[in-house]
Amino acid sequence: MQYSEKVMEHFANPRNAGVLEDADAVGEVGSPRCGDVMKISLKIDDETETIEDIRFQTFGCGAAIAVSSIFTEMVKGKTLRDALAVDNDDVIEELGGLPNVKVHCSVLAEEGMAVAIHSYYEAHPDKSPPEGLAEKIEHLRSIDPHAAEE
Repeated sequence: MQYSEKVMEHFANPRNAGVLEDADAVGEVGSPRCGDVMKISLKIDDETETIEDIRFQTFGCGAAIAVSSIFTEMVKGKTLRDALAVDNDDVIEELGGLPNVKVHCSVLAEEGMAVAIHSYYEAHPDKSPPEGLAEKIEHLRSIDPHAAEE
């Protein structure tokens, strides 16, 4: 498998890895078929709904770690609505591509963010979640990353 230099850099030197104490939102997702599990933790400014800090813990292949790292850089400082708009194609482009068999790792990051955002709005029922959030989570969960391999 051929990885871009950027993928290798983020795998070897991941950014924003670790535990975020006192997180306002957490999204944990995984794919038992491939073994990748990702946990994204967010610190959110309640007034502006902006991501002040973000951390990830990923157990999986090098591509999953690289995706997690670049994804956190891409969404840090964004509003929750803007972060939700970052999709797996954006991540793949930012990394300079991924082998087709590793595209599911980028979907995992997108799903993890959506689940974390959902958890934030569940904890803040006085706030209105972005339209289509639940549908996006359902869609991302319905994707079988190995359908093309079977």
